[in-house]
Amino acid sequence: MQPFSHHTLAQYEKDGYLLVDNLFDQEEIDLLGRIARADHRLTEGAAGRRDGQGGIVKLSVENDVGDDIYGAFVRCRRIVDHMEQLLSGEVYHYHHKMILKEPYVGGAWEWHQDYGYWYHNGCLFPLLASCMIAVDRATKENGCLQVLKGSHQLGRIDHGKVGDQTGADMEHVNAALARLELVHCELAPGSAIFFHCNLLHRSDQNRSPDPRWALICCYNAARNDPYKESRHPRYSYLEKWADERIKEIGRQHLQSVG
Repeated sequence: MQPFSHHTLAQYEKDGYLLVDNLFDQEEIDLLGRIARADHRLTEGAAGRRDGQGGIVKLSVENDVGDDIYGAFVRCRRIVDHMEQLLSGEVYHYHHKMILKEPYVGGAWEWHQDYGYWYHNGCLFPLLASCMIAVDRATKENGCLQVLKGSHQLGRIDHGKVGDQTGADMEHVNAALARLELVHCELAPGSAIFFHCNLLHRSDQNRSPDPRWALICCYNAARNDPYKESRHPRYSYLEKWADERIKEIGRQHLQSVG
């Protein structure tokens, strides 16, 4: 990929997100999906988060970057170089997570901003962003990401408990819903969305026969090093890897397991 253009960066500043079609090719995303679904540590260790209606969505969160295929995605220049454009400087790995929204039973995510709770981890400034990569096709039917365009400009909204999740104050959310455009981010496998940490987003429960897995890579600006310890790491240098490492590592992993 070429660097984001000035026009694209201006669009991100205005909307709070960017949709990028085919950020990863078919082989890259197939390798990620096959390895993740065969990864018993990931699937068995995934935690459940109950939504406000009692549905449960599963996720597996990692603070450390390994030399595996997940680390190859997290470190790849295709993501990191563009994150550094969006955050105007060096970034480091804040954490990454796989969302496992299974057919018929995958729960919803309530309206929230990531900075609504990352703020309490000692990040003084909203200089964080995420890249969500579709492992499976994401549709309205299987609970794709929904965003409120431009809602990052509201600043951080107060958050509280909704089920097992942390949700944004609904008085403010409802006011924003009356004024801002709601966008359903339907994505083909390998496509991605880069989004600001103050962007309001949610997703519906999955009531379809199709799974909706997604890998979310989260980054903090190096200059926004948290002032205290928390569940996610403080600054450490992130070594960038060539994009080709994804296929190299993925192919090696599949060969090693037969």
